[in-house]
Amino acid sequence: MRTLLFCVVVGAIGFFSFKSSSTTSTAGYGIGDAVADFNLKNANSALSQTGKMVSLKSYEKAKGYIVTFTCNSCPYSVAYEDRLIDLHKKYASKGYPVIAINPNDIKRKPSDSFSEMTVRANDKKFPFAYLRDDSQDIATAFGARKTPHIFLLERKGDKKIVQFIGAIDDNTEPDRVKVKYLENAIDELLAGKPVTKTTAKAIGCTIKWKKQ
Repeated sequence: MRTLLFCVVVGAIGFFSFKSSSTTSTAGYGIGDAVADFNLKNANSALSQTGKMVSLKSYEKAKGYIVTFTCNSCPYSVAYEDRLIDLHKKYASKGYPVIAINPNDIKRKPSDSFSEMTVRANDKKFPFAYLRDDSQDIATAFGARKTPHIFLLERKGDKKIVQFIGAIDDNTEPDRVKVKYLENAIDELLAGKPVTKTTAKAIGCTIKWKKQ
């Protein structure tokens, strides 16, 4: 109910309808960059993998990866949870699994702790790994700034190449979505075509970085 109320109120003042724009920044990966692997602890006990370390290499048959920086505490992230579930169910069997990563500082957002992530994954029955980036090194390496923030990777030999960065679609309210940026990009890759639209502005809460 809280999420629904948030979406209705914010949608009423026009924040949820937005045009896509470039997410390119001076920090982090860009389109065409090869991504370094990571190894993070999985909070999803629904997969009987609580505490298991997960890396890109863990997905031996993957053609690519839908790497998603997200969290428990951001209303935008919560609004997209069902769509992430649907994306995994649609594309994991085609070689593109969702890998969710929570980078938020738990001192600033206690609800994003590993134990709370496990509770959330169980409550929502996440079919994908939900990983904890305690050091925030992975979010920094990717150049993630929002939750949610998507990085679509394509596997080319031993390399994982960034093919799309940004938003899942063009509206936080699912009933108002007109363009599915991420799905379009995945479908093009599966068809052996180059991605037409490689960036779309990520809309969400700012990542809660540790205070220096």
